[in-house]
Amino acid sequence: MVERELEVITEIHRIVTDELEWKGAVEPAQDLVRDLQLDSLGLTVLAVGLENRFRIRLSEEDAQGVRTVGDLARLVARRVAAPADAVSEVGP
Repeated sequence: MVERELEVITEIHRIVTDELEWKGAVEPAQDLVRDLQLDSLGLTVLAVGLENRFRIRLSEEDAQGVRTVGDLARLVARRVAAPADAVSEVGP
């Protein structure tokens, strides 16, 4: 799972750098809002980018416990590892 988390962090870095014009490092302990300065639109862009890249679906409930880059990387890694039928339903 650690390897997958590193892959997710690399993708988070790519998205925030290429699409959200972040200049700087992206570390697991960084807070998504405070440290990376992501607003609601930036968080949405990041979530959609990760969903597309890893072919997963993230729900509102998922976001409740996510504050840091590391939290998000662990969540995405868990979703990727879960069987498709175990992923939360979010409508048609």
